[in-house]
Amino acid sequence: MTTFKEIRGTAIQSVSSDPTNPEVGQIWYNNSIGVLKGYQSIGGAWASGGNMATARFGMASGGTQTAAFGAGGSSLFPTPISPSPTEEYDGSAWTAGGNLGTARLLLAGAGTQTAGLAFGGGNTVTAAITATEEYDGSAWTGGGNLANGNWLLAGCGLQTAGLRIGGGGPVTNTEEYDGSAWTAGGALGTASQNLAGAGTQTAGLGFAGYNGTANIANTQEYDGSAWTAGGNMSTARRDLAGCGIQTLALGFGGYATGRVTATEEYDGSAWTAGGNLGTARSALGGAGTQTAGLGFGGNPATGVVAATEEYTDPTFAVRTITTSTT
Repeated sequence: MTTFKEIRGTAIQSVSSDPTNPEVGQIWYNNSIGVLKGYQSIGGAWASGGNMATARFGMASGGTQTAAFGAGGSSLFPTPISPSPTEEYDGSAWTAGGNLGTARLLLAGAGTQTAGLAFGGGNTVTAAITATEEYDGSAWTGGGNLANGNWLLAGCGLQTAGLRIGGGGPVTNTEEYDGSAWTAGGALGTASQNLAGAGTQTAGLGFAGYNGTANIANTQEYDGSAWTAGGNMSTARRDLAGCGIQTLALGFGGYATGRVTATEEYDGSAWTAGGNLGTARSALGGAGTQTAGLGFGGNPATGVVAATEEYTDPTFAVRTITTSTT
């Protein structure tokens, strides 16, 4: 029989207190309380971050966990916040950035904190805004207009290589941005609105959303010209947030039969459960990666929140090792 020492290279130590800096996979016997313990990965988990200055939902978002932006949105549907503010996150706190030129909500975003993109959306007059704006970390300037303006759309990619996905209707429209103009891309296989996006212009993802009849769980993968079907999410939902890349994506929050906390991780073919959000909400902002994600703002069951949560995967914890007699 193989021993633990042969597997790990060390024996199980008997100690009077838990080690302060254990290694992953380390096991020890705490002789002061008579308990066998180990240090292991417990998967992904969300932790509270700094609140936004303005509670809102339906904003454009992008960037990383330590350098994100959220722009536009609304505190009371269907009126956008005006002037339409941007906030920037540094990993602990939000600070004010430049205002969008066109106030709107339920728009899409892409890019980074210093090279961001915001496009589409709607307001109390129209739900077919075509305007695109580019962010340099302090101010927004006008870019090329979408060919098909819409709200409830998703976005991903970079300021110079952005991707617009679906939108209200629902529609199958895909458009690609080159830093100055949008051109038509391949049509989605399933028309969808209120969906989430992740990845790049040539390796994008569009997932979940609403097909005009019901919430859906499907994933669609883009190769720069055409969409193909990927693995379904476990929870069909709309108004969720997404981040990451095509082979390491994160989807979280949204609305199923009510607001949900469910987080799922995509590996390029299948979704698996991650740690739940602390606050169930829909129409929230998302940024970052699968291993270091960010969720902020959104609609809980009532009202609007400014709460920010940070996702880390893997996380680690000391666990008590027990045996079962069944």
